[in-house]
Amino acid sequence: MNPETQNTEPTSPTSQGVLYLIPNRLGEDVPLEVLPISIKKVLEEVDHYIVENEKPARRFIKKISPSKSQRSLTINTVNKYTDASEIPSYLAPCLEGKPIGLLSDAGCPGVADPGAEIVKLAHEKNIKVVPLVGPSSILLAMMSSGMNGQNFCFNGYLPIDKSERKSTLKLLERTSLEKNQAQIFIETPYRNDKMLNDLINILHPNTRVCIATDITLTSEFIKTLSVATWKHQTITLHKRPTIFIIQRD
Repeated sequence: MNPETQNTEPTSPTSQGVLYLIPNRLGEDVPLEVLPISIKKVLEEVDHYIVENEKPARRFIKKISPSKSQRSLTINTVNKYTDASEIPSYLAPCLEGKPIGLLSDAGCPGVADPGAEIVKLAHEKNIKVVPLVGPSSILLAMMSSGMNGQNFCFNGYLPIDKSERKSTLKLLERTSLEKNQAQIFIETPYRNDKMLNDLINILHPNTRVCIATDITLTSEFIKTLSVATWKHQTITLHKRPTIFIIQRD
């Protein structure tokens, strides 16, 4: 569907509510430079939210819709501290005809994000799910990597254990070669430099590696080079959100 023609008007209270999937910025960009105006329209109408963390969610809503009353907001959180038994009740407003916004801390809800469980429940309850357009670091990195955009796989976080990580990287590299498939993964930001060092020392010299960091920010850096070439580069990725992509041709 063309984003310009996408229906983002919250539903009438007489019908079952909609679950809006609301993307967030990837950093401290000016919101409406990276997000469409449709998100502002939805934020101004929706009062019930499911978020990862309440304080940054409130800041985000206030930044885009400063006139909106913060007192009017009902906010539930879904993160590693959430009691799973409470989650189904978060969708109760939709069943009463009210729209809910599912808001990620960064990027798109449900993609490398705990909000996927909410979306699953919404489908089970026959609640309409409406994804809104916004930045996805995974897709933006893939777009700019020069690797196979017809066949790629997102692998999430790789093992921390040294031997397990080595085996996993070798497997991803082999799979990439056998299937002509780009392999995407992420790391906890404070371990990014260690990840790059592992890639350089474990992978074949001809394997291409894309480093995409601080996507959409003024400090954005995206570069695809062979492992052999990366060995002679100097870059600091510490605590900078980064996407890693490898492909062995």
